[in-house]
Amino acid sequence: MTLTQVAIYGAGGFAREVAWLVEDISTNANPFQVVCFIDDNEANHGQVLNGIPVMGLEAARTRFPSAHVVSGIGSPQTREKTMTKAEAAGFVPATLIHPRVERSRWITFGPGTVICSGNILTVNITVGAHVQINLDCTIGHDVVMGDYTTLAPGVHVSGWVHFGKRVYVGTGAVILPGTRDAPLTIGDDAVIGAGAVVTRSVPPGVTVVGVPAKPLQKA
Repeated sequence: MTLTQVAIYGAGGFAREVAWLVEDISTNANPFQVVCFIDDNEANHGQVLNGIPVMGLEAARTRFPSAHVVSGIGSPQTREKTMTKAEAAGFVPATLIHPRVERSRWITFGPGTVICSGNILTVNITVGAHVQINLDCTIGHDVVMGDYTTLAPGVHVSGWVHFGKRVYVGTGAVILPGTRDAPLTIGDDAVIGAGAVVTRSVPPGVTVVGVPAKPLQKA
C-alpha cells in the first residue's frame, strides 16, 4: 500500500471539486491524498481551503517532491501554460477517473486527464493529455479529444466527433454525430457556448452559440 500524493494546480471552485474527486478515488488498498493547491497568485499563499494549504509552485515542489500534479483550472489555455510549468519543475501528472464513471475497455487516456462523477464513455475513444470532463457528460463511439480539451457539466457528444486542442465546450451543449468518412470536427481553440447544438464542423478559434450553433457575431 503506497500513498499517492496529489498537488492540484489552481485554487478555485473546480480545484476544490477535484480535491473531492481525489477523496472519492482513495481506498484503503490504493490511498490518495491531496497535499496542496498550487496558485501563482502570491496573495493567496498561506490560505487553507477545505483543510488544504495553498502555496506556490516552487514551495510545493520542495515540500512534496514525490507528489503528482493535476490541474484544477477549467480554461484550456491557462491549463496548458500551468501544466507545462509544473512538468518543467519536475512534477509528474496524475490521471484521475472517478469510480462512478461508466466506461468500456476500448478507451485510451492521456496523462493528466480528470473525469468527474456520472460520466459515460462508450467505445473506441481517445482522450488526450490534461483533458477535463466535468459532471454527467456522455461521449459516444469513435470520439477523439485533443489535449487540454474541456467539457463542462452535462455535455453530450455523439459518435465520430474529433476535437482539436484546447477546445472548450460549455454546460449542456450537444454535439451531433459525424460519420466514419467525415467526422464532425471541432478545431483547435474553438469554444462551444452553453446549451448550443452543434450540427456541423467548427473551424479553429471560432466561438459558436445557439440552436443550431452558429458563429458568435462580434459587436
